[in-house]
Amino acid sequence: MTASHVAAPRDGVGSDLFREALGRHAAGVVAITAVVGGTPVGLTATSFTSVSLAPPLISFYIADSSTTWPVLRRARFFGVHLLAEEQADLAARFAARGADRFAPPTAWRPSEENVPLIDGAAAHVICDRHETRAIGDHWLVVGHVRRALLNRRASPLLYHGGAFGGFARLP
Repeated sequence: MTASHVAAPRDGVGSDLFREALGRHAAGVVAITAVVGGTPVGLTATSFTSVSLAPPLISFYIADSSTTWPVLRRARFFGVHLLAEEQADLAARFAARGADRFAPPTAWRPSEENVPLIDGAAAHVICDRHETRAIGDHWLVVGHVRRALLNRRASPLLYHGGAFGGFARLP
């Protein structure tokens, strides 16, 4: 075995090694937003994926330890904002505990469903909750997509190896 490889024990993998292994996977960065009791709530996620085209379904995971989840889970509608490359500061703010995520410099407006739409995102996907299920130490949230709004000028924000970055096409 070379020095660049770390093997997991045959009976399982520890959380540190598992986290490091998954850090090798580049992921898109999204902000999830909703309004609950008249107050906007939101968080950052990198576990976003499409589930189905017919019906149009998406999913993401939220840690059971999230302080935002007990409020967000009460929302009927929510928005998934595929953040743009220049929105790394916003992604960090929405991931920080105790931050006022919707105060300036966050620019947003309400959608027809009263979901906060974050200005400058590469895309917005407006959903109603389809299914929620506890899995391990996370909650799986599946949304039924009702509307999608695109910003074709924006490039996506990516997360890899513990850092934000952009996308560059190969020649």
